[in-house]
Amino acid sequence: MVNGKILVIAGSDSSGGAGLEADQKVIAAHGCYAMTATTALTAQNTTGVDDIHHIPPEFVRKQIDAVFKDIPPDVVKTGMLASPQTIEMVARALKDYKVETLVLDPVMVATTGAQLLPSKAVTELRALLLPQTFILTPNIPEAKLLLSEAGKGAVEIQHVEDLEVIARKVLELGPKWVLIKGGHVPFKKDGSVATTPQERELVVDLLFGEGQATRIESPYIDSKNTHGTGCSLASAIASNLSKGLKPVNAVRAACRYVEAGIRSAPGYGSGNGPLNHFHSVQVLPFAPGRFIEYLLERPDVSPVWRCFIEHPFVLGLGNGELPLQSFKGYLVQDYLYLVHFARANALASYKSKSMEDIAAGAKIVSHIHTEMQLHIDYCKEFGISIEEINATEEHQACTAYTRYVLDIGQSEDWLGLQVALAPCLLGYGALARQLHADPRTKTEGNTYWKWILNYVADDYVQAVQTGSALIEKNALLQSPSRIEEFVKIFIHATKMEIGFWEMFPSA
Repeated sequence: MVNGKILVIAGSDSSGGAGLEADQKVIAAHGCYAMTATTALTAQNTTGVDDIHHIPPEFVRKQIDAVFKDIPPDVVKTGMLASPQTIEMVARALKDYKVETLVLDPVMVATTGAQLLPSKAVTELRALLLPQTFILTPNIPEAKLLLSEAGKGAVEIQHVEDLEVIARKVLELGPKWVLIKGGHVPFKKDGSVATTPQERELVVDLLFGEGQATRIESPYIDSKNTHGTGCSLASAIASNLSKGLKPVNAVRAACRYVEAGIRSAPGYGSGNGPLNHFHSVQVLPFAPGRFIEYLLERPDVSPVWRCFIEHPFVLGLGNGELPLQSFKGYLVQDYLYLVHFARANALASYKSKSMEDIAAGAKIVSHIHTEMQLHIDYCKEFGISIEEINATEEHQACTAYTRYVLDIGQSEDWLGLQVALAPCLLGYGALARQLHADPRTKTEGNTYWKWILNYVADDYVQAVQTGSALIEKNALLQSPSRIEEFVKIFIHATKMEIGFWEMFPSA
């Protein structure tokens, strides 16, 4: 689900940790859609910036126009604007398109303390963009530079309360909300400024707007992996706003996102490394509607699956050479198995939450009932009555398999049970298709050909499609770790199916 559309007007970072590259990762991680207007190209890595190529403002405007004419953004976020001319152009574009929600990251001062924007550009930024800004996100050096340029005097940070003093002054420059990022000035737990590395205990970001000051406190993290934190924070705020969060909630969630990104940073590069932008994103290892395909092709599943559907018992059905006594024994045990298979599917209906899934489970039980009647008819042909079938003791392999499935039904959730049932449901369809299409399969004079036809018939094909669709729909709702648990269940249940074939001599 895409929650919001964000246009980012900023520079590119060739190392991927900051700028547009970081912005797009953050926006994607928040489930939103990123669009870009590139203001500059940089040759940089974690150790520094080697060169900057400025994009002509006229072309930046064309990028902005192209986006607004086709996919109007919900929020605009700006980063490195690079020059006074670009700032003037962006200010005009925002007015032309009546942008109401602008998150402005005033990229003016580098982590090293170097000023990235010339003085004229700072003036243009303050005069033209700040009055149009919804949330401004300066770090402390950038906030001081803005105040100095506006002639509002300097504020020295001695205590955490001084952050609010700065925020109030910056708010007078025009934005509706100001977030003073406190990473440059860590505090001790008592709120005073840390003067030595050992005293750094707390980082405080202060959001001010609508007369309300909100402190967002985080433990100080001693990490060099802070490249792109400002870009990432602003894009996280923009994403949260696009999803309808109020400013305080949007900013707090963004701060927590960046904090986790620093804690779980991958440690790339020899300088200031990038964050882990996808720390809270769980990626399923299969495409929607392709869980079963993924499952059967896994290296740990495929050999077991092939062993099942290419078992000598199955091949004996195809060439007609399976001993008849083995087939008779199989029919009886499979009938007894199907009783519990029906119970398990009825249990699946009970565990279902929607009427659609309950009905689907009932349809499968109905099909099992039909299949059991076919077993009875077969057995009659071989002189085995239903009374004899019911009087037959379950083989240990049958008991082990059916009770495993029912135990999964009791101890696991609905999908866990479906996965335990899947080898039987999917397997019979797969092996019947395989035998039906194999030119080596005997069709004339093969005692078992009619049995093969039952599992390529429309009713069984429909049952497989119904069961598969249910599994596919629900597999998308699972976590990657849960998928791994399902794989283990599937493998074990498939081995139980193999054990079922092993009950009967194949030759």
